[in-house]
Amino acid sequence: MPTMETADFETELSLFKYDTLEQLPAEYRDLTEDERTERIEAAKAALGDDLVVLGHNYQRREIIEHADFIGDSYQLSVEAANADARFVVFGGVTFMAESADIITDDDQTVILPSMEASCPMAGMAEALQVDAAWAEITAAAPDADIIPITYMNSYADLKAFCAQQGGLVCTSSNAHRAFEWAFERGDKVLFLPDKHLGENTAYELGMEDRIAKWDPWDPEGKDAEEVAAADIILWDGYCQVHERFTVEHVDQVRAEHPDAKVIVHPECRREVVEAADVSGSTATITQTIADAEPGETWAIGTEIHLTRHLRRWHPEVEVLPLCGDACMDCNAMRQIDPNYLTWVLEELVAGRERNVIEVAPEEKELAKVALERMLEV
Repeated sequence: MPTMETADFETELSLFKYDTLEQLPAEYRDLTEDERTERIEAAKAALGDDLVVLGHNYQRREIIEHADFIGDSYQLSVEAANADARFVVFGGVTFMAESADIITDDDQTVILPSMEASCPMAGMAEALQVDAAWAEITAAAPDADIIPITYMNSYADLKAFCAQQGGLVCTSSNAHRAFEWAFERGDKVLFLPDKHLGENTAYELGMEDRIAKWDPWDPEGKDAEEVAAADIILWDGYCQVHERFTVEHVDQVRAEHPDAKVIVHPECRREVVEAADVSGSTATITQTIADAEPGETWAIGTEIHLTRHLRRWHPEVEVLPLCGDACMDCNAMRQIDPNYLTWVLEELVAGRERNVIEVAPEEKELAKVALERMLEV
């Protein structure tokens, strides 16, 4: 197992950490929606209070309609922790299931229907990779107290790394408060993995002139001393869904719908956030549409499935995808196929646990510290 340079725990790349992928059995591959629905509901009834099914906002309708709770990643983890259910089936991606395992009780088992549902952005900042960068950056600024902040969209070992280095976790809703917390305790912030959320947060705090970016993919192109001179160091990661949105999309929707308001996720590029009327987390987007007056038009810049859900849930509001027909879904969320959900639930009924997500004990304890610090802000 590779050795961390600046942290006291061991870890490995996520590719090898979750190498227990089980393929969907052949008999589950051609189920119709009616067959799936009947079998999923039968399995849920058989498991009763021993089961809670969580559905992230970005999941397709066929998952959401079977979820006991729908929401964003951390909110769903809290729901899992508050439930008495023995089994937590998370319709989301790997880092979300890890967060649920971190904050749920030891007698609760977290299951991810498909182990292929791995967030690309989380994979852009592996703890081993960040550890090596941390050694370079801190060596270039030996007299500075640098506080690492990782977005919730990261693996458990990176959350643990940040905790051990005096940092914390944040969500898209409280990133600005996490920055303030960090600057009360240190001189500089290393924010990862999402450069766009980091940049938008820096602008929100009036610190846009104090940014540098660390590109871990270009060994020849980064200068540790130059980067360490900045107050906010942004890791060069991003969400593949939200980076697709452009100012041209905003201009086009305004031209076609002059009365439309635009709301985007803060994982979008800075210029898109500036062009929008509102930016906010999935919870903010959901609440904004819920609060909209009948007849209002809102264009939404986030993963397409949430836009579709909001259109169904609020037919009195005209809900548009910001990038029109060009909008696509998250390829990681797409891996949570309803056939997989049918399979893991029926396996639980049969007494077999498939695709269990379990964070190593030392990582879990440290990651929990990072989450507890977040709650302080």
